[in-house]
Amino acid sequence: MRRTCIILLSVVLMSCSSETPAPNQNATKSCVDVSSGPVSLDGAEVTLGSPQGYPEEFTRVTTLAPFDIDRTEVTNAQFEKFILATGYVTTAETRQPGFNKAGGAVFTLPSPTHPNWWRFVEGANWRHPEGPGSSINGRESEPVVQVSLIDAQAYAAWIGRALPTEAQWEYAAKAGSQTLYVWGNERAPEGEEQANTWQGAFPVQNTLTDGFEARAPVGCFPPNAFGLYDMIGNVWEWTTSPYARSAQELESINAAITETDLKDYTIKGGSFLCAQNYCARYRAPARQSQERDFSTNHIGFRTVSQTAEGP
Repeated sequence: MRRTCIILLSVVLMSCSSETPAPNQNATKSCVDVSSGPVSLDGAEVTLGSPQGYPEEFTRVTTLAPFDIDRTEVTNAQFEKFILATGYVTTAETRQPGFNKAGGAVFTLPSPTHPNWWRFVEGANWRHPEGPGSSINGRESEPVVQVSLIDAQAYAAWIGRALPTEAQWEYAAKAGSQTLYVWGNERAPEGEEQANTWQGAFPVQNTLTDGFEARAPVGCFPPNAFGLYDMIGNVWEWTTSPYARSAQELESINAAITETDLKDYTIKGGSFLCAQNYCARYRAPARQSQERDFSTNHIGFRTVSQTAEGP
C-alpha cells in the first residue's frame, strides 16, 4: 500500500514523481537576529482549542509550568551546524517505506497531467527542499523543512532543548490574545498581511500580496505580543503531542499507547499554503495531523527549554 501524508484538510495520497519542481524563487534576506535568545514565559492555566474553529479544535484546560521558547523557527543555517557537528542523516535522506526511495513530499501547482498538488519527490531533503533542482544556498535564514519529528527531536536534543507540546506552543502563539487571529479579528488589517500565507484561490492562484511565493526568511512579519515571530504562517511546526480529533480520543491515546506506537503527531500554525478558501488554519487553536517519520517542504519547528513541563 502506498504511504499517505495527512496535510491541510484531508488525507492526500501523493503520487510518486521523478520530476523536479523549479527552485523556490523567493528573494532571500535576513529579517531578524536569530541569536537574540529565547523568550521566557510564565506558567499559567490555559484554555486550548476554539468552539468557533474546525471540529478537531476541541476545547480543554491545562496548566503549564514556566518555560522558554525560541523567538523564531529553526533556520537552515542552524540546522546545518547540527548536521556538520554530528553527521546526522535525516529521514528524508533514507529509503522511504511505500516509495522505496529517499525523498519527501513537495507542493507543486496542479496540472491536467498531475492534478494532485502533493507529490513524493525523490531527492527532496533539507538541503534540497523541492528536490534535486532546488537548494538552500542563499536561503540560510529560511526555516529548515523536509525534517520529520524524529529529525527535529534529534536537533533539539543536540542543543540541550526539546520540542514544545501542543499546549506550550498554543499558549505561546496566542500571547494572551482573545481575538480570531493573534493580531486581531481582521486577517489583513488595512490590507497589511500579518503572516506568510497564501493569497488568492488555492491551489491555482497565488497573488503574492505578502511578497513571498513560499517560505520567507524567519522574522519578516510582526511578532506577537510575546515577541515571537512566525508562530502563524510560513511553515507548520512540530509538537510532541499525539494527534486526536476529540477529547475522548486523546484520553484513549494517552491511556493505551506508548510513544513508540504513536504514528500521527500534531503540527501547529499553518504555512505559506494556508488560504482563505482552503485550510484557513493560520490561527493559534488550529491543528493538523502529520506522520512522525515523514517530511514535507512546509513543515519546520522551534524548540523550548528541556526542563519545561506540561502536557
